[in-house]
Amino acid sequence: MSDNKTLKAMDRKIFTSYFADGLLDIFLAAFVLMFAVGPFLSGPLGDFWGTVIFLPFFGVVYLILRYIRKRVVTPRIGSVTWGEMRKRKLRTVSIIMLIINVIFLLLGVVVFFRPMASGYTVSIQFSVIMLILFTAAGYMLDFSFLYVYGILIALAMPVGEWLYQTAGFSHHGFPVVFGSLAVIMLARGLYKFITLVKGTPPQVEEPTLQELNHG
Repeated sequence: MSDNKTLKAMDRKIFTSYFADGLLDIFLAAFVLMFAVGPFLSGPLGDFWGTVIFLPFFGVVYLILRYIRKRVVTPRIGSVTWGEMRKRKLRTVSIIMLIINVIFLLLGVVVFFRPMASGYTVSIQFSVIMLILFTAAGYMLDFSFLYVYGILIALAMPVGEWLYQTAGFSHHGFPVVFGSLAVIMLARGLYKFITLVKGTPPQVEEPTLQELNHG
């Protein structure tokens, strides 16, 4: 039993260390940025297309970060082949992120055809959804910082509504609260990424015997 716990602890440490490059923080910052920029797009594009336009944006961000991981991160920390349990958890988190995007796409469709009344009730409903999804992702990946992000995102919605009703902030305060949160997440991700790049030089592959003979 003790050996099993030790193996699980080592597996968790390797897994969390492998994703400590800050790229996940940067991707989540791009996701949160949607809530800060989206309200400004609703005017010219409408609520529906103002939401849909972010789907290809997320695709481009994902491909860029995947390229950076392959060309910059992997040469420094190496690659890992995950077991079936970790692969299953990663697939589950991918489904969770897809659900998040689909939810807000559907919300855009609902608002497009039948505008909803805004207020604390709607904000709290969104907050509960985001808190549940981020908590589930944090549990699946063993990433405690996702719990923190979930709480911050959940709090941002009612805080934005409070700024809107008490101080007259535009767009229910979303540009301010989510813009600030996106900057925090992006700064954390860039700090982790730059620290990794500066502190870990690329690994030098040892030449094989065949290469030495041909040399």
